[in-house]
Amino acid sequence: MTAETSEEKIGQWLVKAGAMTQEDVQAVLEEQKKGNGSLFGIIAMENGYIDPEILLTYAELKGL
Repeated sequence: MTAETSEEKIGQWLVKAGAMTQEDVQAVLEEQKKGNGSLFGIIAMENGYIDPEILLTYAELKGL
């Protein structure tokens, strides 16, 4: 798994990595729009779409 570009959003990366479906991404984005102040990855993790390890992998690849 690589983070190809610095402009690639986490949702796009998670779909490419096979960790989420596009439908899952849309559900998280809708929750964000409803006023949930959390970051995409946190919402995805809290709702059981991804494991914490994949979030850490993404952060490491992005140099965060």
